[in-house]
Amino acid sequence: MLEIGPLTIHYYALCIITGIAVAIWLGNKRFNFKTAQGQAVVSEVAFVAVPSGIIGGRIYHVISSPNAYFGKGGEPVDALKIWEGGLGIWGAISIGLFGAYLRYKSLGKKVELPSFAVFADALAPGILFAQAIGRFGNWFNGELFGRPLDTWWAVEIPSRYRPSGYSQFESFHPTFLYEAIWCTVIAILIIVLGDKLKAGQSFALYVAAYCVGRFFIELIRIDTANTIAGLRVNVWVSVLVGAGAALYFARASKMNH
Repeated sequence: MLEIGPLTIHYYALCIITGIAVAIWLGNKRFNFKTAQGQAVVSEVAFVAVPSGIIGGRIYHVISSPNAYFGKGGEPVDALKIWEGGLGIWGAISIGLFGAYLRYKSLGKKVELPSFAVFADALAPGILFAQAIGRFGNWFNGELFGRPLDTWWAVEIPSRYRPSGYSQFESFHPTFLYEAIWCTVIAILIIVLGDKLKAGQSFALYVAAYCVGRFFIELIRIDTANTIAGLRVNVWVSVLVGAGAALYFARASKMNH
């Protein structure tokens, strides 16, 4: 936490806000479309998409980790404390994208706009950079790290943040850093390949590639999570969502735009 007089700023929230600002800025640069009234479409859509994404991300997190809030010793009111961490990317992207779609279509009734697929493509790298920046909030909160690791890039975790059974270990896999690096690599790849891809493919590439990295990262993490058939729920989600995105990418390559 950063305290300035009576004002308390949580580093996790600061990372999220910074990431959102970067996503909007880069999205505006890439979409580069304004209405006749001079409105920047990305900024207009963000007024709906951002809060929708935050709400969706929190809902997904609470649903996928209910015991932390409604189990033994849990406090239901803590589900509202977003600044303490806990935004599920799947909920954030799905609900945020739905909110963006509704707002974009609403704007499209007033002025002719490119397809929503083109708009989503323009946003993809910025969203990835936002995710990368947001992951550093997990470092400040001492959360979402992986198995014990003893090497130069391992992250030291204070004893109060170590899960039960790991109190004797001091350093762990910085899985939040792995994800930040992976998101950055995908964002750069999309920017480089952007002109060679058809409408919708950049966003599909973002989702599919992110799921590949998230699949392996989830296998390293040791924080408490619900499982299905011995695997974390997010592993299954990565497989299903990633497969769907890959199929869409292949289908979009055959479309004429």
